[in-house]
Amino acid sequence: MAEKTVLVVDDEASLRLLMQATLGRGAYRVLEATNGAAGLELARRERPDLVILDVGMPDLDGYTVCRALKGDPETAGMAVVMLTARAQEGDRQRGVEAGADAYITKPFSPRALLETVERMLGS
Repeated sequence: MAEKTVLVVDDEASLRLLMQATLGRGAYRVLEATNGAAGLELARRERPDLVILDVGMPDLDGYTVCRALKGDPETAGMAVVMLTARAQEGDRQRGVEAGADAYITKPFSPRALLETVERMLGS
């Protein structure tokens, strides 16, 4: 089976490092972007199987990136997980409206995140 690719879009270096450690143990190829615009460009170029998006980022926020991915026929099939400190029900609803397939709030369990990724990618 081909290696699945996960794109992590987050402006926090420590969080990207944690994602690399959690997902990059041989099971997944992990790509990183430090902001929404770079994440959108990388997603369109690399076509990852799943995108993990922070909501609160400079330039394009996660909701905007998610809407752009889901609204483009070339990238609409990518699974999107919102990973954010914004835990209010209204925030979660905005994620659903933007097209997110899952919404995980920080702080989070790396094991729970890995289980979500595995479930969504069928791996």
